[in-house]
Amino acid sequence: MNAEAFRYFYNYHFAENRRLWDRYIAALPYAQFVQAAAYSRGSVRDQIVHLLDVDDVWFSELQNMEPFDPLPEAADEDDRAAIRAHWDRVEQKVRTYLANLQDEMLFTRPIHEPDEDQNLIVWQVLLHVVNHATDHRAQILRQLNDLGVETVSQDFIFYVYDHP
Repeated sequence: MNAEAFRYFYNYHFAENRRLWDRYIAALPYAQFVQAAAYSRGSVRDQIVHLLDVDDVWFSELQNMEPFDPLPEAADEDDRAAIRAHWDRVEQKVRTYLANLQDEMLFTRPIHEPDEDQNLIVWQVLLHVVNHATDHRAQILRQLNDLGVETVSQDFIFYVYDHP
């Protein structure tokens, strides 16, 4: 386990987030984007906002900094430009952290608050964040499928095949 492997793994994470957005979300009618859903976090919009907020919170905790201000609730106007801009800021925060990540940092416990996270080791957090996002992207892909959008797999191995 080393920092370079995590940077590679996060490149997959960023690529899948972008593909989700560019291939499906950008073209989705706003009414479908905010359409209520009973499962998990709700609408496609709410799932995406949750996904990016979780990335922000974890990487803020790793760096002992405050997360960005949360996005407002869905409104009548299409707010995807604001969401995408927020997501880009979160991605840049993560990329900056990863650029400075060193192997020895993977085995440290830098989180002080909340109490339940104090014993987490950096590598555990890094794996959790991508695993969490994969789960929510799968949920979003299912929601899109239910809306009649033809989706494709997000399997890590396909990223590996394309990025040896």
